[in-house]
Amino acid sequence: MILQAATPQAWIDAAVVHWQDLLRDHANCEKKAASTALALLFAYPEDRRLAQRMARLAREELRHFEQVTRMMTRLAVPMRRLQPGRYAAGLRAALSTSEPGRQLDLLLTGAIIEARSCERFALLAGRLPAPLGEFYSDLGRAEARHRELYLDLAVDAAAELGLGDWAARLAQLVAIEAQLVVQDDTQLRFHSGPPAALGQN
Repeated sequence: MILQAATPQAWIDAAVVHWQDLLRDHANCEKKAASTALALLFAYPEDRRLAQRMARLAREELRHFEQVTRMMTRLAVPMRRLQPGRYAAGLRAALSTSEPGRQLDLLLTGAIIEARSCERFALLAGRLPAPLGEFYSDLGRAEARHRELYLDLAVDAAAELGLGDWAARLAQLVAIEAQLVVQDDTQLRFHSGPPAALGQN
């Protein structure tokens, strides 16, 4: 596991109570994961290995989105628009704005997000009743694979681009991510901190 901070118990407790809101945000997360993979495919077309792996990843993330929406239908959870949380914006603000550092940062950030998803699926799997708990357990294994995919691509990119110690940069980004998930949030999101006061959106 590459994460620096564990998910706070307060987030877990809130997620178990407000699992419907979490499921709605989960659907959004799967769409975002697919779009991130496609964005990397378009941004670095010269990297054939990256392009092939991102194409496969995008297809898998869209399948997960379909599975989440089917689960929502099964559990009678209506879809509705949610305001974005601060997690993704906080990570984006830390990314390098120029190449080749930006490519490495995007891949490392992908690994961090997948690692957090994997951790939270595992935490929720044992707390939520069937069928949702079992569903999250299955998805946790997929997120672990995605974490390793992004990390492998980042290591390769660092070597090919001559970027030196990728692990030091990973540690910097992981520290930023840790602050985002331990600080109180006003909203419950799949990658938020513990909600101090739950809003409507």
